Amino acid sequence: MKKVLVIQTAFIGDVILATSLLETLHKHSKEQLQIDLLVRKGNEGLLEGHPFINEVLIWNKKNGKYQALLNLKKTLRKTKYDIVYNLQRFGGTGWLTWRSGARTKVGFKKNPFAFGFNRKYEHEIGTRLHEIERNFQLIKEDLSPNASIEKPRLYPGLEELNQVRQLTDSTEQYFVLAPSSVWFTKQLPFEKWCELIKTFNKEQPIYLIGAPNDSDYLKTIVDSCNDRNVINLAGKLSLLASAALIQNADRTYVNDSAPLHLASAVNAPVTAFFCSTVPSFGFGPLSDDSKIVEVTEKLYCRPCGLHGHATCPKGHFNCGKLIHISSQN
Repeated sequence: MKKVLVIQTAFIGDVILATSLLETLHKHSKEQLQIDLLVRKGNEGLLEGHPFINEVLIWNKKNGKYQALLNLKKTLRKTKYDIVYNLQRFGGTGWLTWRSGARTKVGFKKNPFAFGFNRKYEHEIGTRLHEIERNFQLIKEDLSPNASIEKPRLYPGLEELNQVRQLTDSTEQYFVLAPSSVWFTKQLPFEKWCELIKTFNKEQPIYLIGAPNDSDYLKTIVDSCNDRNVINLAGKLSLLASAALIQNADRTYVNDSAPLHLASAVNAPVTAFFCSTVPSFGFGPLSDDSKIVEVTEKLYCRPCGLHGHATCPKGHFNCGKLIHISSQN
């Protein structure tokens, strides 16, 4: 059995998209594999109960980041991986890949330690390739002929499903909204979320999801829509429980942020609002039933960056404020 390590120590959405590789390797590999996955501390909960992962390794970047990296190097060399696939383009994981002791080291040319890789590939943003297609390059050589790219997938367990069932048992139909984003310019404006909520029937249950620090913001949305059945779940659900909630929703509405990828990973109906970023960056929804909503006007300043900004660089935020909301979204 061949030992494989996949490295993705970036953010939640990146880890979710990395599960496409796990699905693809499991289904199309030429050989039987034992697959481990390395993630940053805090993202390991996404992978609980994943049927194709042997072990989840964790890099704690906040406490003793570089000592933790050295410890990981020892662990990797001891495990004696046959292949390491590094999905990142940054120095820390590049160095770890180079020094891993693996027989075959695979990654992207942009990584500063790519000189230590056996195989390296281009990673170009804006070519309309989805991120899962860019990542697929790394493993294609090791797959059966004519292998296809499998979608990312998460596996909520009985605990998460039961938690969601207790929340939603009294209703046959509900919607999920994820109004928050780490980046202000990726976040559909407050008034637009309220406008969207007004398009639903008054009795329709609407669940707002987010991190614990999103609670106050989501409460302002609830307070502004007090004639509607809006429930604030910020900080009350794990990532896998959020995926379970999304999985059974009639539709989920998201920004260009992690909940978008949660929806993709459970193939749930989703509408994604893109403000300062654009789908051509390669991080759009992958659900069979997915819609993208963005400003129809041509704005000279959009996109203004890959990750968004804390404030609009031009001061007007028209890429968010001019988005049209309707019941058809």
